[in-house]
Amino acid sequence: MQNPNKPVVIPEQRKWKDFMQSVPTFVRNVMGCRAGAGSSEFHVYRHLRRQEYARQKMLQAKSVKEQLDEEHQRKLQENQKEAEEKTTKKRPKCLKKYSKKCRLQKSQLPKDDRAVKGNEDYQ
Repeated sequence: MQNPNKPVVIPEQRKWKDFMQSVPTFVRNVMGCRAGAGSSEFHVYRHLRRQEYARQKMLQAKSVKEQLDEEHQRKLQENQKEAEEKTTKKRPKCLKKYSKKCRLQKSQLPKDDRAVKGNEDYQ
């Protein structure tokens, strides 16, 4: 607040949480909700269970996203290949039409203009 002209940096929020960093890969103290576990152990078990479900959900979402990305890339390649095939098929006809058009435009010019355009030093 001392310097109001100083720019403020606001960090961007993460779009998705990475549960792989927060959840340990190996859970050494494996416990379950069973008789004789004690009333305090249930909350620890519930917390570990929620973390594991979150980790599995994140892994499934990641695999689905990778699969969709692969399908999208494959579709893009197919579309590009089809476009190239169409272009190679139509190119000779287009070039023939273009060359015919260019010949017509040159023949429509008066003879004096054609001589001037062909020789820039004519003037």
